[in-house]
Amino acid sequence: MTVLNCIVYEHNIWLVVVAALVCVIGSWAIMRLFYRAASTTGIQKLGWQFLTAVAAGASIWCTHFIAMLAYDPGVPVGLDPVLTIVSLLIAVVGAALGFAIAASKWSRAAPVIGGGVVGLAVAAMHYSGMIAYRVQGLVSWDMNYLIASILLSVGLTALALHFAMRRVSPADKVIAAGVLVLAIVTLHFTGMTAFKVTPMLIEGSFSNPAAFRALALAIACVALLIVGAGFVSYLIDDSVRSESIKRLHHMALNDSLTGLPNRVNFAEHLEAEIKIADETGGKVALIGIDLDRFKEVNDLHGHHAGDEVLKILAERMRNLLQEGEFVARLGGDEFAAVYRMHEQEGLIDFITRLETALFRPIRLEEYEFIAGASLGIALYPTDATDAEKLINNADLAMYRAKADITTSACFYEPTMDETIRARRKMVSELREALNNDQLDVYYQVQKDVASGEICGYEALLRWKHPERGFVSPAEFIPLAEENGLILQIGEWVLRKVCAEAASWDPPYKVSVNLSPVQFVHSDLPKLIKDVLDETGMAPERLELELTESTIINDKVRSLHILRQIKALGVTIALDDFGTGYSSLDTLRSFPFDKIKLDRSFMQEIETSPQAKAIIRAVLALGKSLSVPVLAEGIETEGQLSILSTEGCDEGQGYLLGRPAPLEVIIQEAQIRRSVFTVKPEESESMA
Repeated sequence: MTVLNCIVYEHNIWLVVVAALVCVIGSWAIMRLFYRAASTTGIQKLGWQFLTAVAAGASIWCTHFIAMLAYDPGVPVGLDPVLTIVSLLIAVVGAALGFAIAASKWSRAAPVIGGGVVGLAVAAMHYSGMIAYRVQGLVSWDMNYLIASILLSVGLTALALHFAMRRVSPADKVIAAGVLVLAIVTLHFTGMTAFKVTPMLIEGSFSNPAAFRALALAIACVALLIVGAGFVSYLIDDSVRSESIKRLHHMALNDSLTGLPNRVNFAEHLEAEIKIADETGGKVALIGIDLDRFKEVNDLHGHHAGDEVLKILAERMRNLLQEGEFVARLGGDEFAAVYRMHEQEGLIDFITRLETALFRPIRLEEYEFIAGASLGIALYPTDATDAEKLINNADLAMYRAKADITTSACFYEPTMDETIRARRKMVSELREALNNDQLDVYYQVQKDVASGEICGYEALLRWKHPERGFVSPAEFIPLAEENGLILQIGEWVLRKVCAEAASWDPPYKVSVNLSPVQFVHSDLPKLIKDVLDETGMAPERLELELTESTIINDKVRSLHILRQIKALGVTIALDDFGTGYSSLDTLRSFPFDKIKLDRSFMQEIETSPQAKAIIRAVLALGKSLSVPVLAEGIETEGQLSILSTEGCDEGQGYLLGRPAPLEVIIQEAQIRRSVFTVKPEESESMA
């Protein structure tokens, strides 16, 4: 028995093939399980390390014993059962320790050290197994080959785990598995070369080669089952992970309520479409979509109904999409659509299909609802040179569509930018006006319709621009509300009015309008109390006016605030009555002290029987509730006469008196020899 003992394998070549197959499959599975152990933490890491150790020990041990059983020394052989089992345990425990060190990441050298430990475990398993291999003869060892086999096992296994943890390229996984196969095979054949047997035939001793072959086959099957179980666990976990990643990816890029792409997905898609347009010389149309009546659904039917509306509309838009079309939900009731343009007619068709879906009635239980929407369209690269500008321009067009009652869709026009710049400039100038004392308060008289006596005054804000002259409140108040500046302006007006009215004699009541933005501010009752205390204004002389839209969004909170204000002694007037959809319910629910009939009814009172009938009904309602009614917008004697006949309590309008600064009102009162005066020091301060 000289040189390489592997020449004796020619008698059992099929067992050599089985051993090689177990080694290759096992090494590939071991590396896969080790990768998973190295990439997890906590309990999962321990679980994967256990599977790695079991698969490694089983495949290495089985490879060794199948190959050893294929070895035919020419004499009877046997196996020590205890040492055979011990060799398996050495393989499993040693592999567990080595792979745990390699995956610990405590040092850059950890993979090499861990690989060396695994290599030592493989060598220890091999030679403990060889001790369990009992032959009828004298056994001797070539120490050079024995030491070489151990060094090769340790070195190659360390190299294998170095490649496994390096992961510089996908090929590292294949290299790591291949080097591990080489380490196991090299150890075995080099170790078997060191193994020499001098036969000593003893009568009656024999071995059963067929039984050994059957045992080898059984061991191979067990090894494949163990490795297969570990690999199946890997596949199952990998599949679960893949599904989880897909699910998380879907959640990250899609709206949870409607299933449509979300804002992140929309941004990525728009950038991709712009890139395609740049490469092909094409165009991209961006369509901003904002529902018109969605808030009404939430207010009247609750958020559950609102969610149902969003899901129905999303499904409609999803079903109408064709190639090159995309719809996303950006949040709330805001959507966006992207269209890869081929021709103008195709874009018009897409917009038409969107409008059909958005304006088709929706049935919610017994209620039929039409959402409607405003659409703003901007084109790339015609209207913008990048995605951000395109989105901004589509929004501008959408806001224009929302403001235009004649159309639901508007294309972007360059003049829209000029309008936005003008609005921003006006906001800046309004802030300067507040700081530079350019704002003023005018007062408009309110009189008793029957007697013509003065009942009080309404405070009206005026802005005298240094270049443009007087700016209409209808122009700058909405801007102040959008930018939050109305809080400062509203507080300034309240303080100024209370400070001026505190010195009036007679002590007429004065009305101050409240913005919806002011009303939702939690400190409003405290602010009113502080202003009254600081100015010395009697609370019963202050009347606050607010519209139905101010309180309709949150009735419970609004009622709480109104009760706090009334507890101060301040009265509350419902302004612009008759223009809201819930006027009767509002009157029933809230403690108003006065109803102000909207000026729009005055325009037709002399010519329209219907308008006169509505006014008569409102006046009757006020009397039944013991709430006085004040009619706004009285401009003719005929209007005043009708109101007097119908029993209206108070009136206000140009016929009775135009808004004017306090100084002018005082001068006119003095000319008429009115008893309306102010304290001397107040008069001097106003001069």
